[in-house]
Amino acid sequence: MEMKQWVEALFGAADKKPFPILSFPGIQLIGCSVGDLVRDGGLQALCMKAIADRYPTLASVSLMDLSVEAEAFGAHAVFSEDEVPSITGVLLDTEEDVARLEIPTVGTARTGEYVKAIGQAVEMIQDRPVFAGVIGPFSLSARLMGMTETMYHAVDEPEMVEAVLEKATAFLLDYIRAFRDTGAHGIVMAEPAAGLLSPDWNARFSVPYVKRIVSALQTDTFPVIYHNCGNTVPLIDAIVATGAKAFHFGNAIRLSDLIDKIPADRLVMGNVDPAGQFTHGTPDSIREAVRALVETLGAQPNYILSSGCDIPPKAPLENIDAFFEAAAR
Repeated sequence: MEMKQWVEALFGAADKKPFPILSFPGIQLIGCSVGDLVRDGGLQALCMKAIADRYPTLASVSLMDLSVEAEAFGAHAVFSEDEVPSITGVLLDTEEDVARLEIPTVGTARTGEYVKAIGQAVEMIQDRPVFAGVIGPFSLSARLMGMTETMYHAVDEPEMVEAVLEKATAFLLDYIRAFRDTGAHGIVMAEPAAGLLSPDWNARFSVPYVKRIVSALQTDTFPVIYHNCGNTVPLIDAIVATGAKAFHFGNAIRLSDLIDKIPADRLVMGNVDPAGQFTHGTPDSIREAVRALVETLGAQPNYILSSGCDIPPKAPLENIDAFFEAAAR
């Protein structure tokens, strides 16, 4: 797939399809549990294919499971039949812990299944690009150290945080290369924990490491989509400086507050509330949310309609149907 042409064609196109972060609700289409899905790359590919068959998405996106990479480092993942896995406990508490931390090889824990899923999905889905999902470097580091503890370390031992970030970034570079080598057309990098940072801390503990990944791996044929569902308005200049080709924002902010600060040659995506609308809303409320966004932002040539974040596994399909119906009007 000619990704450079695909991206360029989106700017100003009158009939852009939406690009929601939509994968987990596919369990309702293929009849499996979340617990089974996150352990089996073959099921993940089938889930992505089922979503692609039902919905006219701009691209196919793999699972946004932000436990995968941390688990590969040795963090404790908690699994459920109905919920996306989470990380509990603190893996890294001292500088000695960080010094002993080994960078895992791609394939450790469930990372091999996620790479396999992309390879199979690319074979199954050939009418649109397939994007792999990965966690961002600060969000990964915060899962290894604990979010609250990371904030304390940032004050008292910032070099410790940076040492973890170095190892997290090294792994993510290898992991993303594996996705690219197996056929992914690009990545969606989720860096939500950076949305909790002040501008100064975001500029120190997130942006340089994201920028390193973008600089190393983004090309005209392999775009990076940066996702952050936190309060990104005060961080936007530094986020743009990462160099990512596209930015995906959550419903914690109004896109109209920052879209003018994003260069016209970068795509901006968002931000229908995944919990309040897709999961707990109604078809009518979804239609109204889409109408409001399109009315406000539809004239922006670089805007693409999306969800604000990953759509939860149990979001009613009739709500997702209504999102696409409203987008097509």
